[in-house]
Amino acid sequence: MADRRGPQTLGQDAEALEEETPQMTTETASRRDFLMLTTSIGLASGASAPVQAQVRDGPAGPIRQAPCALEPQQNLTRNLLELAGLWEFQLDPDGIGDGKDWATKLPAPRLIGVPGSWNDQFEDTRDYTGVAWYQTRTTLPRSWRGQRVVLRVGSAVYHATVWINGHKVGEHQGGHLPFAFDITALADWGHASTITIRVENVAMPTRVPPAGYAVPGHATNFPDINYDYFPYSGLHRAVTLYAVPKIHISDISAVTAFEGADGLVHLRVSASEGFSGAGSAAVGGAKTALSFKGGEATATLRIPAVQAWSPATPHLYPLTVTLGDAAEPTDVYTLEIGVRTIEVKGDQLLLNGQPIHLKGAARHEDFPINGRGLNLPVAVRDIQLLKWIGGNSFRTSHYPYAEETMRLADREGMLVINEIPACKLYFGDSDANIRARLDQCRQDFLELYTRDKNHPSVIMWCLANEPTSNAFVNNAGAKLPLDDAYKANGLAFFQALFGYARTLDKTRPFTLTAMSATEWSWADLSDVLCINRYNGWYSHLGDPGSDGALLGPELDALHARTGKPIMVTEFGADAIAGVHADPPEMWSEEYEAELVSGVVDACASRPFVAGTQVWMLCDIKTAQATGRAGGMNLKGVFTRDRRPKMAAHALRKRWAT
Repeated sequence: MADRRGPQTLGQDAEALEEETPQMTTETASRRDFLMLTTSIGLASGASAPVQAQVRDGPAGPIRQAPCALEPQQNLTRNLLELAGLWEFQLDPDGIGDGKDWATKLPAPRLIGVPGSWNDQFEDTRDYTGVAWYQTRTTLPRSWRGQRVVLRVGSAVYHATVWINGHKVGEHQGGHLPFAFDITALADWGHASTITIRVENVAMPTRVPPAGYAVPGHATNFPDINYDYFPYSGLHRAVTLYAVPKIHISDISAVTAFEGADGLVHLRVSASEGFSGAGSAAVGGAKTALSFKGGEATATLRIPAVQAWSPATPHLYPLTVTLGDAAEPTDVYTLEIGVRTIEVKGDQLLLNGQPIHLKGAARHEDFPINGRGLNLPVAVRDIQLLKWIGGNSFRTSHYPYAEETMRLADREGMLVINEIPACKLYFGDSDANIRARLDQCRQDFLELYTRDKNHPSVIMWCLANEPTSNAFVNNAGAKLPLDDAYKANGLAFFQALFGYARTLDKTRPFTLTAMSATEWSWADLSDVLCINRYNGWYSHLGDPGSDGALLGPELDALHARTGKPIMVTEFGADAIAGVHADPPEMWSEEYEAELVSGVVDACASRPFVAGTQVWMLCDIKTAQATGRAGGMNLKGVFTRDRRPKMAAHALRKRWAT
């Protein structure tokens, strides 16, 4: 596996560098030295704290950011109110709403469905990337008095600002992950409360994924983005109000292991208000007392004759944590866990100590009308389609998926490569821009890890998709240089990001997915090498057998050089459903099926290949561009409405039988 000493080295260097900081500037330090300096100091100075929180005082005290480690639930001590439905909505292309008090009342709203993307719900919003306002009203139940009241937003892409009854409570940057604020100080128990969320999704080079650069010789996409999926915007997941006791369970971490026939659950529980006192935990017939000091308690539970979690037997155990007396608990929280281990040993990826081969697809949260908005029937159907072709895995390309999808994966035995939104990173612009993207990537991983760390389905973290070492030009036409400094910037970036991530999770492997132009020194930081290859489509046009033929020797050379397990995480060709050709031609179903089959066969004969995931499960909406018929990426083995193409049958023949 990759050298794990990076975080300690960075931290030690930072202690010495902090003393030198006043004498060192961006002018006196090289670009790479400056980047390493700033990221090292960040690691040493408390990197576990999110950078997202910007909060204000309310009329009755401070508004506090609330933790998002635990998904809200309704039980004996907790209450939950989902705010799905029709909200008021108004575009603000000129950015005037802040100065005209739109947080209190929108002047000319229309109704919009939440959760859901705004793009396909109206004609004038399809390609809109800018500011839009959401507003709804609700009444807090009187029974919630005396509890902490929290507003939680599951996903707002990309930057969100929240008001309650006209009082600004906070902001969050970075879509696809939840954020929450304790709004107890603003609770109005006698009247309806107005909840306003301002959402802004402008493409910027400092954001993740970045925008604002162009590939030489390629036409500009519309909308102008650098990634190959549509920039859907809005409130994509549940918005909820929930209530918890003043002293409550704020986080649970469960790490599992085996000892003989028994399962071990190493438990860490956090409680609010620095709680010191008694509690308990129970799982699989095992029970233990918890002793909290300063809001923290640890314990290990032993499950006799444990049933291990795996794709074949995805057994889940309810883990219940209690604060106070079990008969009259202060707070209770239950989550489902699976007992399993995941590790890299030599050139094998081991699940529960045995080699595992991932078969499946990259996915997208994408469906007509609701766009990237939460669609539970589609999520259920996609898991069934994966099983139909014989798949046991998927990657959350290219951003974290909804919590409901992760729970489905746990229950259905899917192996998940969980990815932050770091798609198409580049390193040829200013130090400040590079540093801003690194800060955002670290925040994204912290939030993702905090949310998903207990899911047995999550077996690997992906920290970037196709970071590029190509030469680019920016929007002003200036060429960004491809040189050793560019490569060094990328290496320093990923050393810092991998190092930080490994301080948070020491139980799962890490990777990034590398395209043909990705610098190998970046990809080599991975525990599992993941490569995306499109011979037969973006090169070797008209030859569907080229991908499998060229891939085999490349896989052998990579294995000989690194000795690591390898996955092919993207491969495929666009196919228009119903278009046929004999012999196969590009855009036909036959061409896609032959190309996909060749890659799967080339990988199946190599035991060091830990998995193949086709690009992609279903066709998706993307920006309008040459080569994107109908504004669609048509590399799905199923259509956007989930009908199988010939490639799906080819995979089913190889994987399901």
